[in-house]
Amino acid sequence: MAEKKTTPVVIDNVEYTLEDMTTEQQTLLNHVADLDRKIKSTQFNLDQLNVGRNAFMNALTSALSSSEKAPVEAEIVDEEEAA
Repeated sequence: MAEKKTTPVVIDNVEYTLEDMTTEQQTLLNHVADLDRKIKSTQFNLDQLNVGRNAFMNALTSALSSSEKAPVEAEIVDEEEAA
């Protein structure tokens, strides 16, 4: 006789069998699994965005410091000269 294969699922440190779950429970489990994948993917994308932003900020800081010029001072005009 062939053994019946089961799929163990651990939720909150309690082991369940996927095949013993109701259709609703299986659907909810699939939603949780899908959301976990989406969260991981979004975190991966956020990590890339943060590294990219930091790289551009470093490039900007470097560009600004390499092209530093003396600050432009406003000319002070003597009121008598202006008249």
